[in-house]
Amino acid sequence: MEYGYLSIIPPLFAIVMALLTRRVLLSLFVGILSAQYIIADFQLLATLQHTVALFVSLLSEAWIVKTLLFALLVGSVMALLKASGGIEGLIDLLTRRYALVTSKRSALLLTYGVGVLIFIESSITSLIAGAIGRPLSERYGFSRAKLAYVCDSTSAPVCSLIMINGWGALVLGLLATQLSSGVITGDGVSWLLDALVYNFYAMAALAVTFAVIWFDLNMGEATLPHRKSTAQQNSTNSADALLMLLPLGVMIATVFLVLFITGGGNMLHGSGSSAIFYAQVVTLVFMGLYYRYKQVMRSKKWFQEAFNGLKSMREIALILLFAFAIGASTQGLGTGTYLAAFSQDILSVTYVAAVIFLLAAVMAFATGTSWGTFSIMIPVAVPMAVGMDANVALCIGAVISGGVFGDHCSPISDTTIIASLASGCDHIEHVVTQLPYALLSGLIALLFFIAFS
Repeated sequence: MEYGYLSIIPPLFAIVMALLTRRVLLSLFVGILSAQYIIADFQLLATLQHTVALFVSLLSEAWIVKTLLFALLVGSVMALLKASGGIEGLIDLLTRRYALVTSKRSALLLTYGVGVLIFIESSITSLIAGAIGRPLSERYGFSRAKLAYVCDSTSAPVCSLIMINGWGALVLGLLATQLSSGVITGDGVSWLLDALVYNFYAMAALAVTFAVIWFDLNMGEATLPHRKSTAQQNSTNSADALLMLLPLGVMIATVFLVLFITGGGNMLHGSGSSAIFYAQVVTLVFMGLYYRYKQVMRSKKWFQEAFNGLKSMREIALILLFAFAIGASTQGLGTGTYLAAFSQDILSVTYVAAVIFLLAAVMAFATGTSWGTFSIMIPVAVPMAVGMDANVALCIGAVISGGVFGDHCSPISDTTIIASLASGCDHIEHVVTQLPYALLSGLIALLFFIAFS
């Protein structure tokens, strides 16, 4: 069944309500109910049945369960890193012993560098960058909202540029379908590499984020900076940076290993959800053994801190579950298909890539998922580009760029939610803070897509 313009009402309603009320869970749930109300042909009892069935189906998906458990276990890892003194040890190493971080700029540049260098998975990138940046935000007086912006605007862009991860596996799979159906010829890897050259939003976002840090720019930061902490200024040599660095090293190595194993020897084909979940499990076990060996934490203390950290992430896990639910609801309504079909009649070959970029951005904003946008838009954009004799690689790049752009602007995006939790920032404050910078990067990307058409 086609729902037409009704398909865009629930996600937009959830987004507007979240921005106005700042109550993300309630807004998402109302959006889910309104979507199911439309799907159930405006029948109340059927709406409730559809809603229950939706959540049952979501929780039967292994990758969703692993992602939710990952969100909970992130809290355990963060709590243990803090309780062990590892974070203070790393800060002491960087600020006092080697004087690599001496100011707000260098602190944010460190976070930026971590976000760029760890490109295996956007959630892991945000987690590690946030863990390092949180104590630095207190010491050098920049807000958690600015930290969340740096984490978010490096993690997803760099993962969409260096696709040796689940992002690459998804896009290659989508391109394989176009190749097998004869829409395009060649091989998927070549098309992917050609398209990444035109991932203008990711490039612009990384450049803008660097400029914001270097020139200390502020385009309407949502929260006031934290007061500088004096407690950490007097750290001593007893703090051990290895208490943080070794667990993070184990986490990253485990992600690569699981991607390799689940991909049958090819990390591009590995399971991202399995990688991030098992990385947390292995890291927690390692921390328990290593901290006991170093005599910094007994088993009872390890369990207490891990459990307290897990409890602190309950609301975030619920938000993620609701974000997945509204994404599934918009798919059931055909929101993306409606938006794609609506635009085809007004496209000009001169602006086809620019329009695809904007359409993908609107779709990702409304649905809260860049991956879902890729899945909908690549099968639409590739035949469209071939039929209009446009640059196919440019149009694929426009889909990738638009998906990340819209995702960055959307308060119902799972990656945006994870950046908020990694930085310890209120979610809506993060969205409001990031929006001007994302719009600037989006405008730069749009101009490039017009220029290259």
